[in-house]
Amino acid sequence: MSRTGRAPRPLAACAVLVATATALAGCGSDDGGSSAGRPALKVTGAYMPAPSMATMAAGFFNVSNTGGADTLTSVTSSLSDDVTLHSTQGGAMEEETSFAVPAKGTLNFASGGNHLMFEKLTRKPEQGEKVAVELHFAKSGTVKISMPVKSATYTPKTGH
Repeated sequence: MSRTGRAPRPLAACAVLVATATALAGCGSDDGGSSAGRPALKVTGAYMPAPSMATMAAGFFNVSNTGGADTLTSVTSSLSDDVTLHSTQGGAMEEETSFAVPAKGTLNFASGGNHLMFEKLTRKPEQGEKVAVELHFAKSGTVKISMPVKSATYTPKTGH
């Protein structure tokens, strides 16, 4: 009891409330939880230049991610039993086992850079067709896309 004859409960309750709010505020992360959050992927700009050979083709697309980080681990398609991931740096092409998709970032597959290689094609796709492709991500699982076959000289910036 205080000198006034009342128990100091309102003050104690306020102190507990402030301490709880402060503790809960400390539980959040500085980055808004994006690095630990669930990825939010969107695939755009997918296309395959019409292959000049009956045995091999390339594929390009962009993955934008508004959530947490993910990893592209593999790609499959009925067009080929052998679809591989490749990077190109300094003119040298190298096969990769995976590609990181950064939190709140993008992963680009474009001519002269990262790309897919479809080897030992089951058939040669023609311009105007669409090729079914499955992108396999470590956290997001499988994302199915339709990859239109464009002219062999197609440029995404001009659309020709």
